[in-house]
Amino acid sequence: MAWRETATASHGGFVGFIVHTVIRFFQFVLALTVIGLYGVDLNNARIAHVYANGKWVYAEVVGALAALTALVFMVPFIKTYRMFPWDVIIFFLWVVLFGIFGNMFIKENAEGNAGITRMKNAVWVDLANMLLWLISASFGLFMFFKNRNNKSLYTGRANV
Repeated sequence: MAWRETATASHGGFVGFIVHTVIRFFQFVLALTVIGLYGVDLNNARIAHVYANGKWVYAEVVGALAALTALVFMVPFIKTYRMFPWDVIIFFLWVVLFGIFGNMFIKENAEGNAGITRMKNAVWVDLANMLLWLISASFGLFMFFKNRNNKSLYTGRANV
């Protein structure tokens, strides 16, 4: 019972813990999806011995940062609401990524080109990632202000 109280106290109870874990899981999976979608073009550039476009490298870096962050923040004993500024930073990285590739590919007509179709799909995955990070940043901000004057779990004397 102590594990459940300790693990869920910083996430708004058991339901909050489950929601938090599910959101982090989807952030992790979608970040890996982005890494795969953009990595195809980087690998094709490597095979063709041409330079790697900085936009695709940026997408890989954002995907890697998001995947690593989601994985670390899934640990139940970490009070991730205190790290909401990092969620906000990752959210803005996704906003920039969506803006770059949305501008390039949303209006593009694929005309049967599988590469353009893949990139159009990648843009929507970027949007989903952006929204998930907005949700987690907003939840973290809410929990931060809700819990900033809390007392310790067992004695109730210390500020946590």
